[in-house]
Amino acid sequence: MTQTPLDIPLWPPGHVPGSQNVKLTEQTIERSHSPAQHDRAWINISVPSLTTFIADKPNGCAIIIAPGGGYQRVVFDKEGFDLAPIFNAKGISVFVLKYRLPADGFAHRTLVPLQDAERAIRLVRSRASQWQLNPHCIGIMGFSAGGHVAANLATRYSIKAYPPIDRIDEQPTRPDFAALLYPVITMNKHFTHQGTRERLLGDTPTEAQIHDNALETQVSDDTPPTFIALANDDHAVNPMNSVLFYQQLLRHHVPAEMHIFARSGHGFGVRNAKGNAKQWPELFLNWLRELQRSATTTSD
Repeated sequence: MTQTPLDIPLWPPGHVPGSQNVKLTEQTIERSHSPAQHDRAWINISVPSLTTFIADKPNGCAIIIAPGGGYQRVVFDKEGFDLAPIFNAKGISVFVLKYRLPADGFAHRTLVPLQDAERAIRLVRSRASQWQLNPHCIGIMGFSAGGHVAANLATRYSIKAYPPIDRIDEQPTRPDFAALLYPVITMNKHFTHQGTRERLLGDTPTEAQIHDNALETQVSDDTPPTFIALANDDHAVNPMNSVLFYQQLLRHHVPAEMHIFARSGHGFGVRNAKGNAKQWPELFLNWLRELQRSATTTSD
């Protein structure tokens, strides 16, 4: 019997970092013109949360999914909820992250998405036994601007993005793997997605803020194994974002796999993928199985 999804707040009431002077009325907007298919997004997010999709027969692995939306909204159907049945069928539990948006008035705007991502992985690890998870097989997947959230956590997990508030914050923040779908990575003006950059950094960012959020510069030898998929005809987020990140993964000898499909544009998720791009979930699952197999062999 499929478990009912639950919406779990990331933070105790009154403890959302930097929210003391923020007053937002959270909304869910419908972008679909077809009554048969949702395409919803969250905006004005003040209570970040995880929507849980626990596998009926858990294999121990979990994926925290950060949907895209240009740091203007969080598009949670096509880049979130749609993926849950695919991964649940393989025993992988899914947690869709409703993360705060950096231009909504929170203090330390550039850290806001990272704060929520750090808290999310700590929360999932803290309940690993409850959800029948292996705390060493918990990864992050992100789409577009959500890819920036995911890559931010994968490269900057050691940053103390907020002061600890409870026992949950004793959990480690390094993902065991990362998956990036047509991600925003760089803040380089020649290749970045300008709207995402502006909402994250504002109009007058410091050089340090630009550097810290250009995530190709943040890759290290300890960045977790990473899967990347995108389309060559993506005219919204330049494919060089993924290429720059992949080059740094190679430089630092981080296990990585990248697929550049001929067509599908931007924001294809699973419902709008075309041609060979339709295979990306299966390719990702095969990659994850091989990663687990290698980890088991190494530990033996």
